[in-house]
Amino acid sequence: MTMDTVSRQGLVLLGCGKMGSAMLEGWLKQGLPADSVWVLDPHPSEWLSALTAKGLHLNADLPAAPAIVLIAVKPQMMAEALPRLKAMGNGKTLFLSIAAGTPISHYEQVLGAQTPIIRAMPNTPAAVARGITALTGNARATEADMALAEVLLSAVGETLRLDGEHQMDAVTAVSGSGPAYVFHLIETLAAAGVTEGLPADLAMRLAKATVAGAGHLAMLSTDDPAQLRVNVTSPGGTTAAALKVLMDPDTGFPALMTRAVKAAADRGRELGK
Repeated sequence: MTMDTVSRQGLVLLGCGKMGSAMLEGWLKQGLPADSVWVLDPHPSEWLSALTAKGLHLNADLPAAPAIVLIAVKPQMMAEALPRLKAMGNGKTLFLSIAAGTPISHYEQVLGAQTPIIRAMPNTPAAVARGITALTGNARATEADMALAEVLLSAVGETLRLDGEHQMDAVTAVSGSGPAYVFHLIETLAAAGVTEGLPADLAMRLAKATVAGAGHLAMLSTDDPAQLRVNVTSPGGTTAAALKVLMDPDTGFPALMTRAVKAAADRGRELGK
């Protein structure tokens, strides 16, 4: 199955919030015709509503057998929204879910066990096409289905395949929730700068640019992050003094991040039950 197939048979987007909108914008830029897209969303944005002038079908009757259904609703809306699509189950329509916490088994129960289903976990940098999305499929999802999902998801960043759904809670805790950890790092780094006497706006500019630049360097460098850290740390210097605090095994980042990621993964397992 290819993007040409999607153009011919149609794509249904169940929910079009920030993540769904980012993906839809990416697909339209890549040439997917607006009239090949059906969107079900109870509170469509002005941007989405305006796309109806280009042929997008908004809260209209759905095609009987679209190529793909992307599930992008909040988990609490799932119970109401998913049963509407039951007639498309157990066929050739591929269901691709980016909804957090809902396991593949739930979709199989509602749609039928013969339904090809792929579960994916994107993250919010998808909004600026810098996301990373992990995906895994059920037994009915073919290699062609996985490849199509990767093409669709690559519109908003990188993709990677998991060994299985058992890894999804850990992925959620690292990359799904991870942007919030980095945003909080920016907040606290800027606040610490203010404590040391910098104006708040200057401290925030420094913190944002430092985190963004360091992340970009980590992505582009052939050195791993540990080596990059060593490269910037002069023995007995200012960075070394700060790292002595941050790398403390009991009170620093190692223990704190392990606890934080575990808390997120544990919560993911609870939500998936």
